[in-house]
Amino acid sequence: MADLILPARGLLFDNDGVLVDSEVSVVTSWRRWAKDLGLDPDEVMAAVPGRRAADTVALFVPADDVAGAVAEITRLELEGAADTVAVPGVLDLLPQLIGVPWAVVTSGVRELAAARLRGAGVEPPAVVVTAEDVAAGKPDPEPYLAGAARLGLDPADLIVLEDSPSGVAAGLAAGCTVLGIGAPALHTPAPAVVTDLTGARWTGTGLQLPAAALLRRP
Repeated sequence: MADLILPARGLLFDNDGVLVDSEVSVVTSWRRWAKDLGLDPDEVMAAVPGRRAADTVALFVPADDVAGAVAEITRLELEGAADTVAVPGVLDLLPQLIGVPWAVVTSGVRELAAARLRGAGVEPPAVVVTAEDVAAGKPDPEPYLAGAARLGLDPADLIVLEDSPSGVAAGLAAGCTVLGIGAPALHTPAPAVVTDLTGARWTGTGLQLPAAALLRRP
């Protein structure tokens, strides 16, 4: 099977699960938050992937309590932010992107996103779109449309790299090419899915993905 090349002029990366592996921190923080509020941790965890913390919290607490509950989960997540590691292939791919328009588009708040990136050894790029920057979070396309606008590129010229159903939906709705990261992305409509970014290479006109990493191709 041949390598897959996705043409593009730039890249829009989700953060958690795409650039950084923060799963242990995320699960520990949210389960503790749920238990402290007397909620079912499994039910809460099912609502977390790809959503802004405020959107998840609003599903479980009264409107008047959302701000305080968001502050608490943010505090818990920041405590474990330094324990993140880079997803395989990320630290090899990013140095290839010097001069290439790329951004991080995350459902996390700015402070948490920066802490997790640095914890994984990734210096945040010039453009980072966070929960504070949009009125509607993923699966709404607004975050990825904002990322495209700040890079000065048409969404159709960008690849969105995502791992969650809501993130994939947001990227597709924005009109971007979407690449799913990790086996769980096989349960999303991402046209192409890879195990991780091991062996990924920027060609100058797109992203080349090794055949060995492909779980699904368009």
